[in-house]
Amino acid sequence: MSLKRIKIVAVFGIFLLSFIAHFIYNIFPNPLFSIFFPVNESIWEHMKMLFTAIIIYGLIDYLLLKKFKVPSSNYLVSLFVTAILSIPIYLIIYLPIYHFTGENMFLNIGLLFLVIIITQILSYYILKENKYQNLNYVAIIGIILVYIILGILTYYPPLNDLFFDPSNEKYGINTYSV
Repeated sequence: MSLKRIKIVAVFGIFLLSFIAHFIYNIFPNPLFSIFFPVNESIWEHMKMLFTAIIIYGLIDYLLLKKFKVPSSNYLVSLFVTAILSIPIYLIIYLPIYHFTGENMFLNIGLLFLVIIITQILSYYILKENKYQNLNYVAIIGIILVYIILGILTYYPPLNDLFFDPSNEKYGINTYSV
C-alpha cells in the first residue's frame, strides 16, 4: 500500500473516529475523558473532537506506515501539524457560514470531511519530506501542551460564543449556566 492510499484510508478512519469521539464522554463521563472528548455541543468542544480523532487515528496510521514499509521519519511532526491545523482550518471556514446560515448538521459533517481531506493532503506532503525528523520531539511536547490547554478550557471556558453550548445554554463542563 502506498502513502497515498494510506492517507485516503486515513480520511475515512478519522471521519469515523470523529463520530465515535463525539459520544465517548456521554458514555464514559469522567475527568480524564473530559480532556480528550467533547463534553457539550459548543463549537470549541467539537474542535477537541476533531483534534482527538486525528491523534487517535495516528496510531493506526503509524501501524499502516510500518506494515507497508512507507518512510515515516516525519511522522510525529505530520501528526501534530495536521491535528493542530485542523482547528483553525475548520473555524475559518465554519464561522462565517454559521453566522449566515445558523446550525446545519449536514453542512457541519460535510465541512468536517473536507477539513480531514485537507489535513491528510498536508500530512502526505510532510511525510514525503525527510528534513523534519528533528522536530518529532517538539511535536510530542506540542500535543501534550494542546491537551493541557484543552483541559483548562473545558473547565474554565471563556464566556464567548465559541465556547457556548446553545442546546444546554451553558459553557464548559456543567460548571455554570448563562
